[in-house]
Amino acid sequence: MTLRAAVLGHPIGHSKSPVLHRAAYSQLGAGLDYEAIDVTIDALPAFMAGVRADGRWRGLSVTMPLKGAMAAEVDEVRGVARQLGVINTVALETADATGNARARLIGYNTDVAGIVNALRYAGVAPKPSAAILGGGGTAAAAVAALKELGAPSATIFVRDTGRATEARAAAAAVGLELQVLPLAGAAAALAAADVVVSTLPPRAADPVAEELTRLQGVESGVLLDVAYDPWPSRIAAAWTAAGGKVVPGLEMLLYQAVEQVRLFTGLGGPVPAEVIDVMCDAVGVPRRVF
Repeated sequence: MTLRAAVLGHPIGHSKSPVLHRAAYSQLGAGLDYEAIDVTIDALPAFMAGVRADGRWRGLSVTMPLKGAMAAEVDEVRGVARQLGVINTVALETADATGNARARLIGYNTDVAGIVNALRYAGVAPKPSAAILGGGGTAAAAVAALKELGAPSATIFVRDTGRATEARAAAAAVGLELQVLPLAGAAAALAAADVVVSTLPPRAADPVAEELTRLQGVESGVLLDVAYDPWPSRIAAAWTAAGGKVVPGLEMLLYQAVEQVRLFTGLGGPVPAEVIDVMCDAVGVPRRVF
C-alpha cells in the first residue's frame, strides 16, 4: 500500500513542498507519495472527512488560507501550536500500523522552527529589534519565533489594523509585547529593525519595496521573506539594494519541512543528515550546520 501525504492550500500550484518531501522520502525509502492539493476553507471539512476515511494518509502540510481553520479539524494540538491556535502540520497516528484502526489527527506548528533556524543561520543578533509584515497565521508563527530568538518586542505592520487577530493572540500567548501599525509608510521603521519577517503573499509587499527604494543612507538588518515565488521578490531586491541581508523563504520552508518529514514517517530521532542534504539539493538551498 502506497502511503499518502500532501500540502493543502489555495492557491497551491506554486508550492515547493512536493519537491522537498519527495526528495526526502525517496532517500528514506519510505514508500510515501506526496502531492499538492488545492483546498479552500469552505471545502476543508469535507476534505478532512475523506482523510479520516482513507487509511493511507500519514500527514498534511498546511498553508494559506487554512492554518487557522485546520484547528477545528484535528483531534489534538501539540507543542507551540497549542499557544498559537495556528496549525501548519497534521500528522496521523493509528493504534494499528496497517492503518486499519481509526486515525487520530494531531496538529503541530513547524513554521516556528523554520523561522528560528533560518534567522539563526543569518546571524541575527541576540535580543533583536524586530518587525513583521502581515498579520495572519504565519505572522503568528513569526511572533513565537522572535520570542524564542530573544526579541523583547515586535512591531507588526498590516494593511488593516483590525485584522491582526492571530498575531495579537500569539503575542499574548508567548508573552511578546506587540505594536500593530498600518503597512503604509512602514519602510523607514522596517529598515531600522535588526530583523524583519515578511509573511505577506507574493507581491503584496511591493508597495513597501517602492518606499524602500526612496530611502537614502539606510543600512538595513536581516529580512526573511517567506514568499519565494517569484524570487527575488521586489522587497528582497530593494532590501539588498539598501544594504541589508536577505534570507530566502525557501530556507524557512526547508527547515519546517524537515520536522514534517520526521512526523510523517514516524522517525524515532532526528532526520538523518543525508536526507536533509538531498532536500537542500532539491530546491537549491545550501546545507546549513549550526
